[in-house]
Amino acid sequence: MRYAKPTTTAQAVSLLNEEQGISRILSGGTDVLVQIKAGMLEPDLIVDIKHLEGIKDITLEDGGYRIGAAVSGAQLGEHEGVAALWPGVVEGFELIGSTQVQGRATMAGNLCNGSPAADSVPGLITADAIARIEGPDGTRDCAIIDIPVSPGKISLAKGEFITSIYLPKRPERASDAYLRFIPRTEMDIAVVAAAVSLELDVDGVCIKARVSLGAVAPTVLLVETAADCIVGTKLDDAALEALSVACSAVCNPIDDKRGTIEFRTHTAGVLAKRAALIAYGRAGGQK
Repeated sequence: MRYAKPTTTAQAVSLLNEEQGISRILSGGTDVLVQIKAGMLEPDLIVDIKHLEGIKDITLEDGGYRIGAAVSGAQLGEHEGVAALWPGVVEGFELIGSTQVQGRATMAGNLCNGSPAADSVPGLITADAIARIEGPDGTRDCAIIDIPVSPGKISLAKGEFITSIYLPKRPERASDAYLRFIPRTEMDIAVVAAAVSLELDVDGVCIKARVSLGAVAPTVLLVETAADCIVGTKLDDAALEALSVACSAVCNPIDDKRGTIEFRTHTAGVLAKRAALIAYGRAGGQK
């Protein structure tokens, strides 16, 4: 196994593109190093991007924030601007691992691990976040929802890697929330997860919404039918019940020792309702 520490993005792209064997990015390392130690992965090349210019920066951009690919959970959680604008995204990211892990874990790494149970991904999808990708053909932007393909697989081509994630600006009466169910009280992987982002008018009516579910299908889901159930409402009981039913209807989970198909399907609807109410309150709605 070779270790490389490029000083520019172009050098990193070149190293990844020219490698004929298995290559991996080292940013936080909380996934890749564990996989190597467990014998699940034997890369031929490790490319350390932690020292590339801007890769650890959080930058205000067009009313939103650009999050460098090596920004840690601890760093993001301490950023008052991002936490105020996208609290659901931040709380999902902060649920990953222990305090020690939070000092290293990155959203880009969590995304590129390709897990349908990744805690940061539902919030990023409801935020309509955009990943900036560098590769042999230059720079391109890609919606977060288009990156996961199946468990453990992502859509990035050979030589490509994420350099930042952009969280867009939003109006004043808008917010989001993320909830998950886990068997333990902390440091566990989501059995079911739900994220909701919404925008309200001055009367408290929801005028825009996005709903996402994790750990209930091969990839994190964007559930447009569920969002449609609450748009045009003040999240009354009927709207919330319709949202819950729509979420459960799209679930395609597995049976395993952590949860049954029936449990995951039911719980997805419950968590979506609760996340919607939290987001509604944060956006200034009154219940």
